Amino acid sequence: MFPLPTPQEGAAMQRTRGGGRLSVKLSAGESRIDRLFQEGSARIRIPRVPSGLPLEAVLINTAGGLTGGDRMDWRFEAGAGASMTLATQACEKTYKAHGNSEARVTVQLKLNAESSLAWLPQETILFDRARLARSIEVEMAADSRLLMIEPVVFGRLAMDEAVIEGHFRDRWRVRQADRLIHAEEMRLGPDVADALKQKAVADGGLAMATVLLIAPEAEARLAAARELIGDSGGVSHVRMRARGADRAETGKLLARIVARDSYELRKVLVPLIRLLNPLGGMPKVWSI
Repeated sequence: MFPLPTPQEGAAMQRTRGGGRLSVKLSAGESRIDRLFQEGSARIRIPRVPSGLPLEAVLINTAGGLTGGDRMDWRFEAGAGASMTLATQACEKTYKAHGNSEARVTVQLKLNAESSLAWLPQETILFDRARLARSIEVEMAADSRLLMIEPVVFGRLAMDEAVIEGHFRDRWRVRQADRLIHAEEMRLGPDVADALKQKAVADGGLAMATVLLIAPEAEARLAAARELIGDSGGVSHVRMRARGADRAETGKLLARIVARDSYELRKVLVPLIRLLNPLGGMPKVWSI
């Protein structure tokens, strides 16, 4: 076998670029495509769902993964009264980066009046020496409903993969009626393995997920969510009163889950999604 060539210093490397846009509108009582755009390695597919359910969109990166210097940009909008569920076709793999370049993923979500959006990607898998920066921006109407999850796995335990070093940055900003209601920043690295061993981080676990629900029924789901998660993490709830003449009350449920591996994580995450997403349940691609 011939040895694979190594990148030359200063040589231009081919990089992945992808962008996808989708807006959904309510038409004749059904959520339907309003506008759809895709370019580069980004693809959006719309599987059929039974009448009355949210429109389901499957996001695909045809490059098969990300590495340093790659860029993916996703933008979605739920029109007034419309509902949509967004999921990835498979786990997004982030491979070893060359030098200090990082893969960057940006996500923008917009929810108009009385709309509902569920952001349910499958796991992001980070390999040793991967470098990933992700940013999620959300704009919500006062009476809209949002469910977001982001599961992350550091290497695949079944494949004896170990993540020793790397960089992971995750930034979330959620605004409702122009008011910032949720913000978080996560930075991990360069000593990823040492950080994951710390009790306040993952206590030796290799998989984790953040779950965020902003909806009027958030408080009613709190007890059941805590029972499902058990000792795998924690759940909190905050009541919020939206701006506007009616000053409708809503709630924010936030859950953190840590597990030994992706299999154990899914054992908690899948029933939790079903609990918090009664309109659409689990996306079909999660079981393929």
